[in-house]
Amino acid sequence: MTVASKTFHVSTKGPGLYDVTAEVRAALAESGITVGICSVFLAHTSASLVTQENADPSVLRDLQKWIARVAPESDAWEHDAEGPDDMPSHIRASITKTSETVPVQRGKLALGTWQAIYVWEHRARPHERTVIVTVIGE
Repeated sequence: MTVASKTFHVSTKGPGLYDVTAEVRAALAESGITVGICSVFLAHTSASLVTQENADPSVLRDLQKWIARVAPESDAWEHDAEGPDDMPSHIRASITKTSETVPVQRGKLALGTWQAIYVWEHRARPHERTVIVTVIGE
């Protein structure tokens, strides 16, 4: 059994979904593991990590519209220390997730044909997000 870990950073420019699949694949390739599990973790409370559609960009736009309705910036949230997007970003992250687990088969991520891994930025201003990839297997 081998365990490998790699950390990388994603510079976001504001709200949206940022494809990190290539970086996760690179971490997997560097590990040399051909069968096992790849854990991807986002070390933040105001952004998310999701596996989602990678072919039709309208899916990502519709997700942005949906999440804005679920936790709008216009509500009078008590927690607003960093601005009106502060609490909505925490709510958005709490109803999505901060980690993904993907099987590794034949040295590759076992993602579906139309799947990609995204950092979903919920904050209005740019951020530097930290992603930790841990691969366990043989």
